[in-house]
Amino acid sequence: MLKETKDGLVVTLKISPNASKNEIIKNEEGIKVKITAQPVDGRANKALTEYLAKQLKIPKTSIEIIRGETSKEKTLLLKVFDNSKIEQVKQFFEN
Repeated sequence: MLKETKDGLVVTLKISPNASKNEIIKNEEGIKVKITAQPVDGRANKALTEYLAKQLKIPKTSIEIIRGETSKEKTLLLKVFDNSKIEQVKQFFEN
């Protein structure tokens, strides 16, 4: 789910492209992000990073897909190093 590393926070989630609206669903199985963009030419990945950046209030350049570029299951690296920002992101995903 969410792990702290020297490079930032690593989060594992599932993406559901082509949804009716952008939203984040948290349940026992993990985190699912619904994105309205279609999974064509990387549009869903771009929409995912833009949506998460807006929700987490971090720059888009601070989000990197490190695994699952073409899969629905993705591992993201959130390059946040400020302690208050780390806590904010952790709380966002854990609550």
